Amino acid sequence: MSLIPLDPPRPDRRQLLKAGMAAALLPLSALGANTVSTRARVVILGGGAAGMSMANRLATRLSGARITVVEPREQHYYQPGWTMIASGLWDAERTVRANADFRPAGIDWLSQSAVGIDADARRISLADGSTLDYDILVVATGLQLDYDRIDGMSTDLIGSHGIGSVYAGHQAAARTSDAIDAWLASGGGQGLFTMPQTAIKCAGAPIKMTFTTQSRIKSVGNRDDFTLDYFTPSDDMFSQPWSNEFLKERFDRDGIARHHGWHLSAIDPQARQAEFTGRDGRTETRDFDFIHVVPPMSAPDFVKASDLIAQQGPFAGEWLDTDIYTMQHNRYPEVFGIGDVIGAPINKTAASVKAQAPVVEANIAAFLEDRPLPLRHNGYTSCPLITAIGRAMLVEFGYDNDMAFLPSFAFIDPREESWAAWVLKEFMLQPAYYAMLEGRV
Repeated sequence: MSLIPLDPPRPDRRQLLKAGMAAALLPLSALGANTVSTRARVVILGGGAAGMSMANRLATRLSGARITVVEPREQHYYQPGWTMIASGLWDAERTVRANADFRPAGIDWLSQSAVGIDADARRISLADGSTLDYDILVVATGLQLDYDRIDGMSTDLIGSHGIGSVYAGHQAAARTSDAIDAWLASGGGQGLFTMPQTAIKCAGAPIKMTFTTQSRIKSVGNRDDFTLDYFTPSDDMFSQPWSNEFLKERFDRDGIARHHGWHLSAIDPQARQAEFTGRDGRTETRDFDFIHVVPPMSAPDFVKASDLIAQQGPFAGEWLDTDIYTMQHNRYPEVFGIGDVIGAPINKTAASVKAQAPVVEANIAAFLEDRPLPLRHNGYTSCPLITAIGRAMLVEFGYDNDMAFLPSFAFIDPREESWAAWVLKEFMLQPAYYAMLEGRV
């Protein structure tokens, strides 16, 4: 039996209102929990989704603590919206807010970059040459985009020579949409969609970009004139097992060629050629009219250069060495990690931050009181997996039970493409995300 539903049910207005209420009433944090009186110096590295959420939570939970956030940016970017920009659906500025809109009162905000961590001395080195000591460190730096690991690739190329990439920022996402429009206007040709050889944030984004681009091609009515190929180093398409099989079948049905065991290793923008390297080291060169580049990703360099980086195992040298359940560092108990920077088999999404933040909050409070850590993260992550413009699947899962689904909404079947899941993605998740930044969900 086919895994692909032929005609997913369309929810009525009452169901949609239920979805809106559910999104607005996502589980509240433990703001009513007892506060902890402490003189601890708490440093949060990063003011993105993870760092801002922790700043608001800890500012409420810890009475008397000195909380310092190290973050050079003055603007906050709603990164889950960048696929919508690159798909030609949102204006870029819809994803930009001032950090000042979310900063809690009573904390210190250092508008500069961290450049080093001395874990033994419990000290952070800052870009201006000064240092910052801590008693508790929350590493919420996010990750870095390693475009330079693709020979010939630079973010300056995005939007020209048929090159797109949704990851490099909201303006780069807008230029990606322009590059797709130019390809459509040409009337046909070869499109390449890539996945790198590393873990990435929002692992569904490369697939979303493939499907929304196909939707745009179909809207101009000449799908047969366009060839779409998808390259991934893995044998799989997605980490959740059922969704993986669905996507393989869906790509095959839609005529999107899958190439497993290959990653993008070089690009020649002038010639419009891309080099792919296989598992055995062989290379192949492909011509393109459009290519969506997804760069390799890793923890920021200064984290990788520190003693906090994983020393062994699958995350060695690349990701923070964190217990994936308690979020506490495996070797430095006064250090906690959250968000994209941690070494974990899944979890590089904003939805993961929502699930991790109350765990980190409660466990820091317990650590300061010398109590056992009370909460464990179950690996919850979520991907509103866009399968066409106007249709999506809400894929929610975690670590256990062979990554079984963990659905939040009873009437949205994670195995079905639906308009309701699309509405959640386009209209309802952004307000919930901002509530998360404020520590309310």
